[in-house]
Amino acid sequence: MAQEMNPFLGWRAIRFCLAQPQLFRAQLRAILRASALGNVRLMYPMISGLDELNQANALLAQCQAELRAEGVAYDEHMEIGAMIEIPSAVLIAPALAKRVKFFSIGSNDLIQYTLAADRTNQRVAHLYEPTHPAILRLIKMTVDAAHGAGIWTGVCGEIAGDPVLTPLLLGLGVDELSAAPAVLDQVKYIIRRVKMEEARALAEFALQCDSPAEILARCTEQARQIAPSLFENQAKPAPATPNPDHPWP
Repeated sequence: MAQEMNPFLGWRAIRFCLAQPQLFRAQLRAILRASALGNVRLMYPMISGLDELNQANALLAQCQAELRAEGVAYDEHMEIGAMIEIPSAVLIAPALAKRVKFFSIGSNDLIQYTLAADRTNQRVAHLYEPTHPAILRLIKMTVDAAHGAGIWTGVCGEIAGDPVLTPLLLGLGVDELSAAPAVLDQVKYIIRRVKMEEARALAEFALQCDSPAEILARCTEQARQIAPSLFENQAKPAPATPNPDHPWP
């Protein structure tokens, strides 16, 4: 592949797939065949417009028809979703939601695209703020569009595995969090202890607040109140085999 001046805005993800239909079809057929053997979901990355989603769904339908004609098993009810990583996708989320079964908010890219800040660039990394009001409103818009169409919304990326932000995401209406195994116990620990009315009140405060720092401070304070022992033990090494009932004694 030729080098690009700005690959972050270039030929990648669904753009590459649609430009390479034979490669994309091979991937789609493989995923469909795997769906006959277990719980498989499929989601398209970096959707920016409705046309991309329609093209991807059309290719998927062709692959399904081919496998059906060949007598190859696949899950007819496999859930198809779209990743919401670009602000344009949020703004047309109601239209996208009519054509998929779920949304997955790719928080890392959504933050970078919205704030025009590369978190790996030390000169602008300070601008990468997950609690920026614009980010929280985009998440809420996505969730509301999904729920309005009767589908669910998950969040992946670093914020999904941050226990400090877990109550906020729940309060914003997020249905699923995709966290790395290393932080899974911490996120579950918070979820088991937070009350939804507290989470919704936190989200309401955040949506009305103009300061990312104030929002983060309120989230941190509330998380410590919900699970003080979790943060007391943060600096200590986790036990090799934690007790599943009391992972953070």
